[in-house]
Amino acid sequence: MLVVVFSIFFVAAAAGGVTLISIARSLPDPLAIGERKIPESTKIFDRTGKVLLYEIHGEEKRTIVPFDQISQYVKDATIVAEDFNFYQHSGIDIKSLFRALFVDLVKREFVQGGSTITQQLVKNAFLTRERTIIRKIKEAILSYELEKTHTKEEIFNYYLNQIPYGSNAYGTESAAQTFFGKKASDLTLNEAAILAAVANAPSRYSPYGQHKDELLARKDFILERMRAVGFISDDSFERAKNETLVFQKQRGGIKAPHFVMFIKNYLEEKYGADYVENGGLNVYTTLDYNLQQIAEDAVTTVGEINEKKYDARNAALVAVDPKTGELLAMVGSRDYFDIDNEGNYNVATSKNRQPGSSFKPLAYAAFFEKGFTPETVLFDVKTEFSTDPTQTYIPGNYDERFRGPVSAKSALAQSLNIPAVKVLYLAGMRETLKLAHAVGISTLQDESALGLSLVLGGGEVMPMDMAYAYGTFANDGVHNGKTFILKIEDNTGKTIEKASIKQTQALSSNVARTITSILSDNTLRAPVFGERSPLFFENKQIAAKTGTTQKYRDAWVVGYASSIATAVWVGNNDGTPIAKGGGGIAAAGPLFHSFMEKATDLRPSSSFPSPEPIYSPTPLLNGSYFGETTVRIDKDSKKLATALTPPQKIEEKIFRSVRTILYYIDKNNPLGGAPENPEADPQFYNWDSGIREWITLNTSFSIPTEQIPIEYDDIHTERNVPRMSILSPLPYTGISGAVYVQATVQAPFPIKGVDFYLDDVLLFSDFQYPFETILDASSFSFGSHVLSLKAYDIYDNIGISEVPLIQ
Repeated sequence: MLVVVFSIFFVAAAAGGVTLISIARSLPDPLAIGERKIPESTKIFDRTGKVLLYEIHGEEKRTIVPFDQISQYVKDATIVAEDFNFYQHSGIDIKSLFRALFVDLVKREFVQGGSTITQQLVKNAFLTRERTIIRKIKEAILSYELEKTHTKEEIFNYYLNQIPYGSNAYGTESAAQTFFGKKASDLTLNEAAILAAVANAPSRYSPYGQHKDELLARKDFILERMRAVGFISDDSFERAKNETLVFQKQRGGIKAPHFVMFIKNYLEEKYGADYVENGGLNVYTTLDYNLQQIAEDAVTTVGEINEKKYDARNAALVAVDPKTGELLAMVGSRDYFDIDNEGNYNVATSKNRQPGSSFKPLAYAAFFEKGFTPETVLFDVKTEFSTDPTQTYIPGNYDERFRGPVSAKSALAQSLNIPAVKVLYLAGMRETLKLAHAVGISTLQDESALGLSLVLGGGEVMPMDMAYAYGTFANDGVHNGKTFILKIEDNTGKTIEKASIKQTQALSSNVARTITSILSDNTLRAPVFGERSPLFFENKQIAAKTGTTQKYRDAWVVGYASSIATAVWVGNNDGTPIAKGGGGIAAAGPLFHSFMEKATDLRPSSSFPSPEPIYSPTPLLNGSYFGETTVRIDKDSKKLATALTPPQKIEEKIFRSVRTILYYIDKNNPLGGAPENPEADPQFYNWDSGIREWITLNTSFSIPTEQIPIEYDDIHTERNVPRMSILSPLPYTGISGAVYVQATVQAPFPIKGVDFYLDDVLLFSDFQYPFETILDASSFSFGSHVLSLKAYDIYDNIGISEVPLIQ
């Protein structure tokens, strides 16, 4: 009794002086515990507000059973899971209370429970779910009074018949029937532990939800606790852990189940499970139920075909509105209720699916943003991309062919792998990831863990993110944040949440239109996919890209019309490969086509706007596979000019040659000049040697015949400079009147002549040996002078000699 009073006093003091007497007078009679309190359900609607998708605990399925008809396993498991000191305390566990209050005070909010079984019963039966000090005081007083007026068995029985277990099941009997199809008295130890685990957080630990692994982990923890305290033996513990759990299939009362559970998780994370389950909210979502039905029908119909043809047991589809970011349809698996095949698992929101080549448009978008053009020529040749001599990375194309020079737009449309890896390198990993995050990809946060294989699907993404990313292309580069709630009203009709569009210009509108023009060009992709592939739509403009991961673990098509963007995934939840041949176009393509054909009838789309043409004077960026290099050539030697080559002997000449793009274009400034030292790029030799090897093997390939010289001017060199000496006059000679000037010259090449200068003024030129003249010094000014002689040969190599003179 002292413990209870002290606890109540402590809580009351924290409430700021509220008296216990006034609170106690307002409390209900604990003797009315047998009268069941009926909570208000939360209703989830589609976007029209006319289709009720799901009612959270809207119908309490409850069967009251006597205490002796509830398995002892359930009672013991519940005790260790919820309130181990239940039979010792008087309604409040002081240690748990102090621990909870301490955490609450530290975090300045109610986050810890610390509630006993008695408190939980009181809260469910008499009180609201508000998290306040006043409610905790009421809860404490009522719990103490209830313990005085009822036996522990009565309280425990009320509790086990009252508490919610999720899936609209209230009480142990209903939960046993719902989850296992048996009576509460017949539950096995393992099943009893499941019920005790679910009761702690019915939505999160639902066997039909996204967190089944957490449920099983908690169940095992409860079993270990039961063994530790002596409720079960070691043998019983081992048998229970090894027992196979078989859950009943969940049917009825729910439309668009994966979407509903996605919304339900969102609501509970934001508002708390208690409030959602009992607050009487009306939730108006963005779901278009007509589209949802089309999506579910397509996933079911095509999914059955894929299972027979490709052993692909699962599929997922998510569709969004590119203009608003509203989530329109979501199918997370073929059959939500097929527990044996993990149908409740929502692949649409899974963050561990590799996108294959469906990631390529994001890298190409970064490539175009950097200044490269759709006509940029890339070589599809066997290429080693690893710069580590101990490793190798040589990707291939799906058909094991190499096509030589291809434009960037053709490479993207035909999903060629080698050009795509080059595109990622040229665009830059950091720039590509920055763009990917800007258009809606929430994963791929650790750049250090990613390599060039990212562009071929070497990272992990969420299918829903991919739909939003492609929706950004459809919306002229404007990205809309995820929106799945239009409005939420509380039980009084007050709006407590409303959608707001969050837009950002993630990439330039012309780049978005450029990607769209490529992905919607059936002619461009026809050489690989054929004229009438599943990506072709009669009289409709739809952009799309396939994706297939290694060993056929994931098959994708992601695409869009102007009014809807859709991501389709086909595969197996456990990651086992589907049959070879069931890639993106074969397995996911028909599903994408089936949905989009009907979806675009329901949501008519306008034509895609054409991008502005991008022209560059650089040949490789403008459609030529020959690079142009301007080189300074010495006219005499026909070799590369040097610093010693006279300006009048230099001519600039343009050579066309086939080299790696890294030779002609600075990847960090593609619209600028050629890199000064292209060989310094770590990929240069790998790419260049791949091209040379391909040219050697493909002798019919036309290449320019005139090659850039590799030798330097060997005529205009230091060694070939004329050597000359002035024989007369001698240095510092005093001059007056006539001065005899004579010089001797030695040179490898014939001398054309010698020029005579006084103080840089040309006085005379002599073109015959001996090189001499007589100067009239009488007109020279008084002081010091410099006599210079310049000898030049037939190639304009120049030798100079000087002497100082005095007048």
